[in-house]
Parts: sequence; structure tokens; C-alpha cells
Amino acid sequence: MASNNSNNQINVPEAREAMRNMKHEVANELGITLNQGYNGNLSSKDAGHIGGNMVKKMIEAQERQMSGGNRY
Repeated sequence: MASNNSNNQINVPEAREAMRNMKHEVANELGITLNQGYNGNLSSKDAGHIGGNMVKKMIEAQERQMSGGNRY
């Protein structure tokens, strides 16, 4: 079943820059080089590491917020 919906969208447009910054920060922490624009040369493994670590950081930040702590 084909779908025109993309799961790779920013639901809160105001967060676009923060997400971009987080992606580059995480890539840097992992020693993965990202270009400013297109990164089609990135391996699936590296892209997965970046995305997985971003999700981990976002969950940790939400848990801190829910417990009254500070941001990530």
C-alpha cells in the first residue's frame, strides 16, 4: 500500500532549527561528519546511530522536564 505521508516531517515548525542543531551535535559526538545540506553519502548505519541517539536525548530531556529537572 503506497502512501504520500512522510514520517520525516517536523510537526512543530519552530523546532526545525533546534532539530538540525541537535543532529549536528549528535553526529559530532559520534565522530560522524555531516555536510550542511545533502548527506546522501551517509551510511545507513551512521544515519541510524545519529537518529537513535537523537531519540535517546529527546526522551531523556522529556523525562527531566516531567520530573521537574533541567533540559538536556
